[in-house]
Amino acid sequence: MIIVMTSKATLKDREAIVKRLENQGYMVDISEGKERTLIGAIGANVENKEAIMNQLSTLPYVENVVPILKPYKLAGKEIHESTEFDLGRGVTIGGRDILVMAGPCAVEGQERILEIARGLKAAGVKVFRAGAYKPRTSPYSFQGYGLAGLKMLDKVREETGMLIVTEVMAPRDLKHVEKYADVVQIGTRNMHNFELLKDCGKCSKPILLKRGLAATIEEWLLAAEYIMKAGNPRVILCERGIRTFETHTRNTLDLNAVASVKHLSHLPVVADPSHGTGRYELVAPMAKASIAAGADGLMLEAHTNPGEAISDSQQTISIKDYRALKKQLAAVAAAVGRKL
Repeated sequence: MIIVMTSKATLKDREAIVKRLENQGYMVDISEGKERTLIGAIGANVENKEAIMNQLSTLPYVENVVPILKPYKLAGKEIHESTEFDLGRGVTIGGRDILVMAGPCAVEGQERILEIARGLKAAGVKVFRAGAYKPRTSPYSFQGYGLAGLKMLDKVREETGMLIVTEVMAPRDLKHVEKYADVVQIGTRNMHNFELLKDCGKCSKPILLKRGLAATIEEWLLAAEYIMKAGNPRVILCERGIRTFETHTRNTLDLNAVASVKHLSHLPVVADPSHGTGRYELVAPMAKASIAAGADGLMLEAHTNPGEAISDSQQTISIKDYRALKKQLAAVAAAVGRKL
């Protein structure tokens, strides 16, 4: 439920409501507006919810009490209109600035990822992406360096000052990923791994949640709800393409979802046109379209020499290409009132 306080409600009045709700077993979230304070109460206590709502509505400092009807109560917009948060070192997402995360698909060795990171750093990228653990369709494909790869990423952060986003695949690896990453990524194949979602909800780092290969928007938001309900409010949603009948592209980048989720949720949204298309020549136009559709950021696969990339070379752009693309992205961002 959402409790709308009157404009004359005091801090003491608000604290009384919060205490009362917490004693009833509700999670409480407070949103301060210019004229009104909203108190969101989330809980599974449905037996006496109507009675509590009626009681609260009679209080002189309560203007209205309304139920939250959507199933994603924490991720939805009823309580918050939009959310901006810090990823570390002053880098934020969810505000006016568009955030770019870029790097190779996989950690390819210490010297190579340092070389790529230096080039991206010089091009203005603040967040370096690369996989230490790699979920691959074939068990014979390169599976990543694991913990050793995380330590290589740590050296990238130490030398360049860039933030690190990398994927966790199993709950047993979360403690290592949390230690070495600034943002923990949950990949498309794990969007429905509910135990991993709940464990990431106890994580101290922001979570980047990729949409599942065939997940509906509601399922995607409910996956975010798992993380938030477990205690971690810093969730970034990532549209990375869904599986459709089309075979010309690797996936279908669903820009409808970017716009829809911005309408349904207060959480930041990024788009991944690299995985979304699977074709390097489509990355630039779909990156621009993603910003126009309302994305708060982009996740791009970039390399000093895409032809030598260990994995996903066909969807990887060069750093030179990114430099040219950056100017176009800045123009699109300005056209929609944003900044790159």
